[in-house]
Amino acid sequence: MKTQLAPEWQTTDWFNTPESLSLSGLRGQVVLLHAFQMLCPGCVSHGLPQAQRVAKLFPDVRVIGLHTVFEHHEAMGVASLRAFLHEYRIRFPVAVDLPGPDGDPLPRTMRAYAMQGTPTTVLINAQGGLHRQMFGVHDDLLLGAELGLLREHATSSAKHPTTPQLGSMHSCADDSCAIK
Repeated sequence: MKTQLAPEWQTTDWFNTPESLSLSGLRGQVVLLHAFQMLCPGCVSHGLPQAQRVAKLFPDVRVIGLHTVFEHHEAMGVASLRAFLHEYRIRFPVAVDLPGPDGDPLPRTMRAYAMQGTPTTVLINAQGGLHRQMFGVHDDLLLGAELGLLREHATSSAKHPTTPQLGSMHSCADDSCAIK
């Protein structure tokens, strides 16, 4: 089974970074994308604190926030998000998901990833492949172990350039990836 490449993000604004980021520009790095809404209780109490812990404990993992609003659009604009990020001391880069076309209430990146809601954590391997996507609260220990494995694979692939790259010759299940 071939790992699906993670869809590119479609955004309008970025915070905590001097320039817009792209998934293709982050190739070679393990990425944790945290999709949230600032008025989502689970995001504020669990998801965002977890993303902050990952950013602190795994400095080589790129933690990216995605403010993806599918409800209460009027209350969660860019000015409110700026204040929220300041008050909650969110330091990692955060993008604003591009609204859906023609009145679609679901933002474009949220739809491209078929997210069920917020919080959603997306793990993207160093080759840009969609490793795992989790809706709701995810256990810290399990997330840390999975990030460790993704980091280890990224490091070993960089040291051994003749090793087949993920996305070309591998088979992944929920609990493992094997080279064919």
